[in-house]
Amino acid sequence: NALGITLSQNQYDYVKAKIAELGLGDRVRVQLLDYLDLPEDRLFDKIASIGMFEHVGVANYPRYFGKIRRILKPGGLVLNHGITHNWPGGDSLGSGIGDFIEEYVFPGGQVAHVSRVIEGLAADGLELVDAEALREHYARTLWNWLDRLEANADAARREVGEEKFRVWRIYLAGSAHAFDRGWLSIFQLLVGKPLPDGRLPHPATREYMYRS
Repeated sequence: NALGITLSQNQYDYVKAKIAELGLGDRVRVQLLDYLDLPEDRLFDKIASIGMFEHVGVANYPRYFGKIRRILKPGGLVLNHGITHNWPGGDSLGSGIGDFIEEYVFPGGQVAHVSRVIEGLAADGLELVDAEALREHYARTLWNWLDRLEANADAARREVGEEKFRVWRIYLAGSAHAFDRGWLSIFQLLVGKPLPDGRLPHPATREYMYRS
């Protein structure tokens, strides 16, 4: 069984409809819920955090990783997918790109160096199992998104208006450049909660990732 949570009404509506379309209502649920409000009377074998870590805030890492630790079964694993910057010791607003991102795209967004993230999870008793850097992959993704936006510029303008179209054009181009230049990165961190005896069962290699 799986449970998904989101703060986005659009995401919630889409996923709820998709669950019904695929006939998965007896196994999959989605809730419109802040992760901090998730009840702690149910423990999870696996947790995936995707597309929200940049909104947590560095000062809130103890609450974030503490919540994960409390709702994760001993021996359980977490995949934490998040953008980072590449200046050790520095925290930055707006995904590291500046005032434009803060004003128009991700108000309150904050990213840290990956070492700060690892320090935060370790402080809450979680153990890093694997770290996969996807900077160059994400740069290519952003350039492809930008190409598709430009190819559908007229339709995009009709959908959201000229101002929002320009915001997203600048955002995608600037972000792609930032990842290309190595100012920003993105990591998938596989993290575990050790068993009481210290063991943490997990795949010994990455072979499982590449099986067809």
